[in-house]
Amino acid sequence: MIFQENLTTVGTLLDSLTEGVIVADRSGQLRYFNPVAEEILGVGVQDVSPEEWTTTYGCYYPDRITPFPSEDLPLARALKGEEVCDELLYIKNSMRPEGVFIKLAASPMRDESGNLTGGTVTFRDVTESVNNEHEIRRLSKAVEQTADSVVITDVDGMIEYVNPAFESTTGYASDEVLGKKPGILKSGHHDQSFYQELWSTLRRAEPYRGSVLNKKKNGELYWSQQTITPMKNQIGEVTNFVSVARDITDFIERQKIEARLQVAREIQQRLYHESITVPGLDIAGASYPAEETNGDYYDFLRTPDGKVWIILGDVCSHGLGAALIMTQTRAFIHALAMAGIEPGVVLERLNQELVKDLDPLHYVTLVLIRLDPESRIMEYVNAGHPSGCIMNAAGYVSHELGSVRVPLGFLPDQDYPMSEPIQLGTGDLIALVSDGVLEAENDSEVQFGEECALEIIRECRAENAKDIVDWIYESVQDHSAGSPPEDDITAIVCKIEDY
Repeated sequence: MIFQENLTTVGTLLDSLTEGVIVADRSGQLRYFNPVAEEILGVGVQDVSPEEWTTTYGCYYPDRITPFPSEDLPLARALKGEEVCDELLYIKNSMRPEGVFIKLAASPMRDESGNLTGGTVTFRDVTESVNNEHEIRRLSKAVEQTADSVVITDVDGMIEYVNPAFESTTGYASDEVLGKKPGILKSGHHDQSFYQELWSTLRRAEPYRGSVLNKKKNGELYWSQQTITPMKNQIGEVTNFVSVARDITDFIERQKIEARLQVAREIQQRLYHESITVPGLDIAGASYPAEETNGDYYDFLRTPDGKVWIILGDVCSHGLGAALIMTQTRAFIHALAMAGIEPGVVLERLNQELVKDLDPLHYVTLVLIRLDPESRIMEYVNAGHPSGCIMNAAGYVSHELGSVRVPLGFLPDQDYPMSEPIQLGTGDLIALVSDGVLEAENDSEVQFGEECALEIIRECRAENAKDIVDWIYESVQDHSAGSPPEDDITAIVCKIEDY
């Protein structure tokens, strides 16, 4: 009776509070819910025992999954004489399916003699603050784990925060830069006007975006793609600057290399001639590099004595290094050929130069044909290159132009004598290919091979030389299912025609 009278006396006061209030008597019977408590929980006073509180009101730990044991709820503990402060619970039930977080405090109630008469619990809805805190933790975790450097400064540019990626990129620990300005990263590459423009942009409260060359603690330079954003408070005042930067040094270097390779490729492509005009001959060639630059080399020369040199060479690797070797080889051959030096002597001298310049892992395979358009007599030398062939008008191989000497640059003091003269006739076809044609593989690792190459040439031998070369390349591509070539692909075709 006294318990009920006390509740009646203070009821008006409890109803006016902005926090939820629940009162239970000593037996655990719920005696009072103020309107705020019912609004927050979605469920009012229920005639249930303390053991049913968790299931009735939907009480969970803050993980939102694990049910909170009824005997450990703050009000249950208050009924045992315990004071409880700042307990966080998650409430989810049929009336609050979206769920709410509440912060609770509970106290035992005693009479004038100190005897336990019941307990009270007060609580408030803290869902918004918990969610905000969760979002802050989530964003903080993302900033801590991002691969981009993050720097926060005050409005004067003094560093207040750096993330681990900044430390990893620059070599500076956070305690070495806090309270300092980002100018410690200056490389000296940019002039004063660069930084004036940067700060002018930020003072207009506009974000700055650009590439900056910075310096690490150890003195190493690195390129940074940087975005600096002014952060404003609720009244629009800039309070901080946040810089997010990505190390793009490797990207910049790749761009430089690719630009150099592109220039090298353009220069190299200008050195190639798809064909040469010689009465009675239909000659064409083409080369397709595996990379930006080519380690294969093909050439057609008309020497002062009126003869035609047909050359196909291949460095044992590909890429820029191989391209440089082939450029050197081409220049050497051109210089000596135009000076009237015999082909065998040209290769002997070239071999000596390459032996001096190349390491043991690099060498050049090369086949050289000298053809007299008037007499239709040819000679050749093959220094370690895949066999070429002479195919007659009927499609039969009359001569194999096989290797008779070691590759160039492999051993010193080698001689490279020309073959015996070979008489050609109308309809004969000379074909040379690089190993990028013969060794091209399909998905089953089956190589294109010599037989397949010969069959392609045989099938289209009536076409002009350029079309045959194109058909060889397209057939290799079909065999490889369009996969990028693993080696440079080069082919030459020379057809003997009527004058």
